[in-house]
Amino acid sequence: MAVGVMIVASVLAVGLGGCGDRSATMERPAVEGGLIQGVKTDGVWSFLGIPYAAPPVGELRWKPPQPVEPWKDVRSCKDYAPSCPQLVGMTAVGPLSVGDMSENCLYLNIWSPAERPSDALPVMVWLHGGSFVSGSGSLPLYSGNQLARKGAVVVTVNYRLGPLGFLAHPGLSEESAEGVSGNYGLLDQIAALEWVQRNIASLGGDPHRVTVFGESAGAMSILHLMVSPRAEGLFQRAIAQSAVLLEEGFNHMTGRGLEAAEQIGLEIAAELGTVGHEAVNVLRAKTPEQLLAARPAGDDFLNDGLIYAPVVDGSLLPESPSAAFSAGRQHDIPLLLGSNADEGNLFLSMMDIGDAGDYAGWVGALFGPLAPDVLALYPAATESEVSAACSRILTELGFAATARFVAESMSAHKQSPVYLYEFTRVPLTIPIPSAPQGAFHGIELPYVFGQAAVLGVADPVDVQLSERIMDYWVAFATTGSPEAAGGVTWPAYEVAEGRYLELGDAISVKSGLYDDACGLAHRIREAGLP
Repeated sequence: MAVGVMIVASVLAVGLGGCGDRSATMERPAVEGGLIQGVKTDGVWSFLGIPYAAPPVGELRWKPPQPVEPWKDVRSCKDYAPSCPQLVGMTAVGPLSVGDMSENCLYLNIWSPAERPSDALPVMVWLHGGSFVSGSGSLPLYSGNQLARKGAVVVTVNYRLGPLGFLAHPGLSEESAEGVSGNYGLLDQIAALEWVQRNIASLGGDPHRVTVFGESAGAMSILHLMVSPRAEGLFQRAIAQSAVLLEEGFNHMTGRGLEAAEQIGLEIAAELGTVGHEAVNVLRAKTPEQLLAARPAGDDFLNDGLIYAPVVDGSLLPESPSAAFSAGRQHDIPLLLGSNADEGNLFLSMMDIGDAGDYAGWVGALFGPLAPDVLALYPAATESEVSAACSRILTELGFAATARFVAESMSAHKQSPVYLYEFTRVPLTIPIPSAPQGAFHGIELPYVFGQAAVLGVADPVDVQLSERIMDYWVAFATTGSPEAAGGVTWPAYEVAEGRYLELGDAISVKSGLYDDACGLAHRIREAGLP
């Protein structure tokens, strides 16, 4: 899921930075650990590389995040800290580059307007995507400058990824006071949100108006946090862009239980040549590179699910998000969420499905007794039809159906409003080879962060759409309602009417998002299939 971000960001020439003029307290604000020094440029303060937890190294590898050690002098926060370890592929490309990597990576970045009203500002905390194995809160694409200029304090977060963030193992569970393992990345996100509650007032933010927002794995994280008792009260609103929750989900996309996750951990340990009681000690002695290189059998997330992902451990996550949302047991907070019109196009190059026979076999393996219904809704005979059908299944039964399912749960069970969107804008050009077609997974990101003008052609439609989306997002963070001045009124989602906002060449209210597909997705979910 990180690839969409990679493709978009590889064409961006994004300026970093922060700040303008503000009171003397912003020169060297005090946070946990000591004083920090940022940079102010063009009306925004930036504070980069602030530690929110102790380095998770040595004996702290695969432990919950621990408090920061204090520092004596003023800490310079003018440069990004290292990203968390991950395999380097397209993450080495241009402005998308995650830069230096280190296991010492639990840092966050903050942008805050230099001039503001006397009241504290709403806070927007970004959780990046990347399939839980890649990405960084320090990507140039995620600079908070433009959103800060709209009147928000923006925070981006690094959290542990891959085997360092989501490895479960019986030996690690035995070490834990709660008898669980595997959710270290989620615990990092919670620790960052706790840090925000305790410290953001020093940087101009209102701890009572925190919006957590994210895309792909970041959005999936948010839906998990919305059903975790540990995260309740740490944020007052949420924005989930392109999440997918399929319980067994494309064979365990999310929702894997502790025992199944521990079994994967045993396979990883065996791959690294260690079994039995000494396995944890051996694993802690391995380098991040060695851990990243170890892959279990069936490592194909489109067919086998995400190897590293949040674990339904009975503690941090008492139940799966789908179960909780189905029963209305999620947190009652305003929620804005949606998906893109051609999400699945990004993943076609990863799929080894060449003809109609391969396609029917793939659908049968995923959907079992409901495979005929899926094939009837998405028929395909030729190679081009197979590609289109695969993309529509991922787009509609995966991403769009997740958004509508969550919206319907919120509308039916909670008092807080929920707002649904579909992003349909296709930039006129993306000047890189082999870019996916359409409004693919991740294409909305430069619009959300105010970088649409550098998509290759600074088309006025893209610039205006980006401005409007930022207005909606910041208004929602401010009041819990996306009421942007001069914009199309965005109605709250109601099950009976099914209204949502299309964000495309024009912005308009529509209804009935993929009725047939979402009806089928409901039957699939009720049957306990993906």
